[in-house]
Amino acid sequence: MNPDVYDDMAIEQIAKTRFGMTLDIDHVVVRSVPVSRVATATLFLTTKKQLLLYVSGTSKLLLADIRKIVSRMGLTAELYIPPKGQPNYFDDIGREKFKSVFPGRTNPSKEDLLYYSTLAPYNPALVQISEVRRGEIKQFDTDARGDWRVAAKFAYRRIKTI
Repeated sequence: MNPDVYDDMAIEQIAKTRFGMTLDIDHVVVRSVPVSRVATATLFLTTKKQLLLYVSGTSKLLLADIRKIVSRMGLTAELYIPPKGQPNYFDDIGREKFKSVFPGRTNPSKEDLLYYSTLAPYNPALVQISEVRRGEIKQFDTDARGDWRVAAKFAYRRIKTI
C-alpha cells in the first residue's frame, strides 16, 4: 500500500471539513515541501484539473504569510479559500482589526481593509492557483542562494471561460 494515499485522503478530508470543498486529488505535483521554517505545502491537481495549494504549519500563519509563500513559490493565486460557512472571513477579520485600531471611524472602505484583512489567521490554508510562473515550483531551502530552490518543473495556466 502506498503511504501517500493516506496523505491525499487527509487533505481531501481537511478540504471538506475546514473549507467546505469536495475534491478528489488526481495528481500531486509536490508533496510536503518546506515553504518556511515552520510550514510545509502540497501542490496538487484535482480531477477537475484545478491546481490547489495546501499549506499547513506548526505555528500561527496569517493571510499575509500565505500570500508571501504563494508568491515565493513562483505561483499566482486566484482564490484564497475561506473557512467553511464564512464566505466573508477575511473582510470580517479585517473590519475587526481596523475597528480596534481606529475605534472612532465608521464604514471603512475596501481600500482601508486591504491591509487589515491580511492579518486574518489562516492555518491551514487552501489556495486555488491560476498559474505557475516560469514553469518552476520553488521550495524553501536555507542552503540555497536566496533561500529558495526549484522543487519541480510544472507548466500550468488556467484559462478563464465565461
